[in-house]
This record gives sequence, C-alpha cells and structure tokens, in this order.
Amino acid sequence: MPLSLLASTFANNLLPILLLSGAGFTLGKIFPIDSRSLGRVIFYIFAPMLVFELLVQNEIDLTEAVKVVSFTAVYIFIMLGITLGFGLAFKLDRPTLAAVTIATVFGNTGNYGLPLVSFAFGGDALKYAGLFFVTTAILHNTGGVLIASLGHMNFKQAFLGMFKVPVVYSLAFAALFRALHIELPMALSRTIELAAGGSIPMMIVLLGVELSRVRWTDKLRGVGLSVSLRLLAGPAVGLLLSLLFGLSGAAHQAAVIQSSMPAAVNTTILATEYKLDSSLVTAIVYLGTLLSPLTLTPLIVLLGSGA
Repeated sequence: MPLSLLASTFANNLLPILLLSGAGFTLGKIFPIDSRSLGRVIFYIFAPMLVFELLVQNEIDLTEAVKVVSFTAVYIFIMLGITLGFGLAFKLDRPTLAAVTIATVFGNTGNYGLPLVSFAFGGDALKYAGLFFVTTAILHNTGGVLIASLGHMNFKQAFLGMFKVPVVYSLAFAALFRALHIELPMALSRTIELAAGGSIPMMIVLLGVELSRVRWTDKLRGVGLSVSLRLLAGPAVGLLLSLLFGLSGAAHQAAVIQSSMPAAVNTTILATEYKLDSSLVTAIVYLGTLLSPLTLTPLIVLLGSGA
C-alpha cells in the first residue's frame, strides 16, 4: 500500500475522531466531568434516536440485515472462545480472565465504530454498522453481565437486563414504522433528526473523557493479550466470517470495521460494578484505542479497494 494513500486515509477518516476525542480527553483532565452521566444521556437519548433514524430514513436490505445481526452474534461467540482459550493457556487467574474477556469480546462499536464507518464508507454502511452496534449492546447487557458477575447473577436477571437497553426499543419501533409505512409528524421527525445528528459527536467526546480517567496496571500480560486479540484476531475473524456469511458491499465494510474496533469504553463500567480489575480494563481500552489507527488505516484502504 502506498504511504501517501495510508496517510490520506488516516487524515480523512481517523484523525477527525482522534482530534475531537482528544478535546474530550483534555476537557476531562482539566474539569471534573461526570462521564457516567454524559454516557447515560447518550445511552438513553442520543444512541436510540440515531439507530431509529438510520433504520427508518434509509433503505435497508432485509436479507443483508439478518446476515449482519447473525454475523455479529457468531463473531462475539467466536471471540469469546478464542479469548478463553488463550486466557487459560496463559494461566490467567479467574478475576483477570473475566476482565480480559469482557474487554476483548466487546469492541467499541458505538463511540468509535459508528463515526469511523460513517467517515470511511458513508451512510449506506452506517446503517449496517448501527445493526452491529444494537446486537452488541444486547449481548453486552446479557452475556457481558454474566461474564463480569462470575456467576453471582443468574441468566434470568441478565436476560431481563436486555429490556433496559433503549436501542432495543428503537430497533423494534423502527421495524414497526417501516412495516406499517407510518410517516412521522414533522415535529417528531425533526426532533429525532436533531438528536441523531448530535449523537456521533457526543460519542466521540465521551470516548476522550473516558480515556482521561485511565489508570495503568502491572498485569501487562493481560493487557497485551487483549489488545492483540482485538486489533489482530478481530479483523481476521471478521473478514473470514464476512466471506462465510456472503456479506457484500456496504454490509461487508461495516461488519469488518466494527469487528476490528478496540475494546469498548463501557466495559470499564462492568468491571467496576462487578469488582473486577478496572485498572486492567481501562489500560486495555486506552492502549487499544491508541494503537488502533495502525490496524484500522490499512483495513479501511483494503475494504475501500473492494477486498
């Protein structure tokens, strides 16, 4: 790949995200910003509005949509198996293995993945990236909780937690509106449009604010394992699965990029809530995000060339 092509790809697609998240990082270092409250605003208002807008206002192929949702579920279970296998081989203790697993299995498909797909491949790919994000959110709030709780919460409690995820309802309402061909009143349509338009910038700023809270760890083996699996194994699994599922065009681009994102910021919340090593998880998120342009830039070039 020509160096000039890599440089322009980085500058046009990744640098804007890094600059805005850098502003959030700086803000988080200067002011005592409550990132959890900001995250809740995004989680309960902006993200659901964005998903609804993507699915209602854009034509989406049902067959490809089902493939993307199935792809996401299979991808997450494969990454779970790979992480557990390597974790046991590395003889990680149980709490460390749980922390490494939730950080490795769930990528940053919201704050980082959605804007990156939007910049790199446009709105057509963004709607499929949104489906990946919704599926990940559901599994994160069920399977992720089960992993983090280390058996202290039963499956019923975790399953019911899925219904507390607002994007699930936005997905259901979007499907209903499309099926019944319901046209939104202008006031409601503009409200959703406003919120959807502001969601991606808010997500990027939150990413920076969250990274400003990073605490380092001495468990470098766990950090190295998780970051390597997310940035190297993730794209490889994503590309292979995309071929197996027969994804093409925008759906292929969105699915592979979302599979290649570094660890999700909100895994640090799970680690804190369930008394895992939160410093280990935040270190994984920080280092993975910092190194991600090295793998994502050539991947965007590759996918843009039709691979």
